[in-house]
Amino acid sequence: MCSLDTAKAELALLVLYLNKAEARDKICRSIQYGSKFLSNGQPGAAQNVDKSTSLARKVFRLFKFVNDLHALISPPAAQTPLPLILLGKSKNALLSTFLFLDQIVWLGRTGIYKNKERAELISRISLFCWMGSSACTTVIELAELRRLSKSLKRLEEELKHADKYEDPQYLTKVKQSNERLLSLIKSSMDIVVAVGLLQLAPKKVTPRITGGCGFITSLISCYQLLPSRVKTKAT
Repeated sequence: MCSLDTAKAELALLVLYLNKAEARDKICRSIQYGSKFLSNGQPGAAQNVDKSTSLARKVFRLFKFVNDLHALISPPAAQTPLPLILLGKSKNALLSTFLFLDQIVWLGRTGIYKNKERAELISRISLFCWMGSSACTTVIELAELRRLSKSLKRLEEELKHADKYEDPQYLTKVKQSNERLLSLIKSSMDIVVAVGLLQLAPKKVTPRITGGCGFITSLISCYQLLPSRVKTKAT
């Protein structure tokens, strides 16, 4: 009976996870970039899966630009340094622009928007916006990790005569540091993905590298969206 209750609870968490549009989008993203890695830019079943999944994902993101638009006009967190506020707002503006332009790209890919040349130009502009937002995120995470590192050192000095791993504040900051580090890895690899999609360095960043990096960042995103209880057990 106990094992049945546990199974029900785990299944309920899975249903809760899959009910998130963002989670479904990231699962599709992992399929998309996994297929890109397998195809390596060559025609075939894997490339067809890559293209069809990419188009399907754009439907998940319809009107999603409103989220970052709201974040752009919302007040920043207290005690955030001005440079980080500006970087954060730049990230929101770039990501919102990317998601808005991506809707026009979807209209072009489905044939509703007839000007193919302009649709391709808009696609490139949107990808540059995404690359810019990933770069902003990378710098923000580096700066936040530095701030957390200084804060942890101060706490260690205060707790040098006690067990720091029993201090809730210290454990919270360590958890925040780990989450920031994971986000830093993700945003750094997303820059590589953007470079690959834009073909800025086609000889170095091949479709296979683009697909591999995109697949890894998709898995990171899927993990970040897990309920806290599942994350704790996975750790």
